[in-house]
Amino acid sequence: MGGRELEYVGSCIRDNWVSSVGAFVDRFEAGIAAAAGVRHAVATSSGTAALHVALQLAGVGAGDEVLTSDLTFIASANAIRYTGAQPVLVDADPTTWQMDVALLEDFLRRDCERREGRLVNRRTGRRVAAIMPVHVHGHPVDMDALCALAESYDLAVVEDATEALGSSYKGRPLGAIGRLGCFSFNGNKLITTGGGGMIVTDDEALARRAKHLTTQARASGLEYVHDELGYNYRLTNLQAAMGVAQLEQLEAFIARKREIAARYDEAFADLPGVSPQASLERQASNMWLYAVRIDPATAGMDARELLRRLAARNIQGRTVWQPMHLSPVHRDCQALGGQVSEALYATAASLPCSVGLSAAAQDRVLGAIRGELQGR
Repeated sequence: MGGRELEYVGSCIRDNWVSSVGAFVDRFEAGIAAAAGVRHAVATSSGTAALHVALQLAGVGAGDEVLTSDLTFIASANAIRYTGAQPVLVDADPTTWQMDVALLEDFLRRDCERREGRLVNRRTGRRVAAIMPVHVHGHPVDMDALCALAESYDLAVVEDATEALGSSYKGRPLGAIGRLGCFSFNGNKLITTGGGGMIVTDDEALARRAKHLTTQARASGLEYVHDELGYNYRLTNLQAAMGVAQLEQLEAFIARKREIAARYDEAFADLPGVSPQASLERQASNMWLYAVRIDPATAGMDARELLRRLAARNIQGRTVWQPMHLSPVHRDCQALGGQVSEALYATAASLPCSVGLSAAAQDRVLGAIRGELQGR
């Protein structure tokens, strides 16, 4: 919070524009559209709300299926369920931790068929409507291979880029490669509005419909007439003011994230038992979260024991998410593989990497990790 957040939020209060309409909402939407390299952006109350509406805009509905990442925060799978559809959970690649596109291809080729112009999962009889890749920790999925499959099988691509603002893949901003993309501005994201999200697209008609659905589908005019089922999903001007101030610092935030990651990379290069998450295009990642795998056979302890010992030193780390196929909420969904996601869940840990992390604090983290793993 080192920019003009107080100034911009204060102006909203002074001008009495605090709800879901105001100049800062427009500015924030325009700024995110520019950052994402698209023509249109629609602000929402959360990243989850953005995913929900984007899936609906992509034509996903009750009884459909959507292919998504098994290793992800639960909001990805929840948003699919909100539409009445079912997630099909695709295991992670062991190196990049992203959706395994080879598994995806195998499923589409072996387990699906066309019936009356629709792609149908032979096992369930449900229509396969879309692919929702999650760019885990801000690193890209193999989008060339994924989009080629989507085109071949006539599937919509909705990018869960909630962690990936400012990341790119072969020069293309993440979130702008699929038909629709979604970002999150939760308190732990690269830039924050406290809570909020954004739908981005190059399709003007989809953007208009997104704004319509997120404002309770109120028809234009004087009367309160709502022409379809809509949602109270708009971002407030107060939050957008904070977002505009944060967006002004985006380049500096990404640069700091990359500096922190580079220091960790260098420090772990000669530390047995610690291997950082790899990326298809590491230099193009925003490095939102820095995560490593801990090999207990080499390190002498597992990831959770290391996290407990760091916590005792007042250093907070995190596990990665429970894979969706293990979640009590989503364990009834079809899973393609799952062994890699389970292994990552058991062995991975995320380390302190906020843009506010000082060099001295990072030195303390590194010293603590070396001390625990090398018995000092």
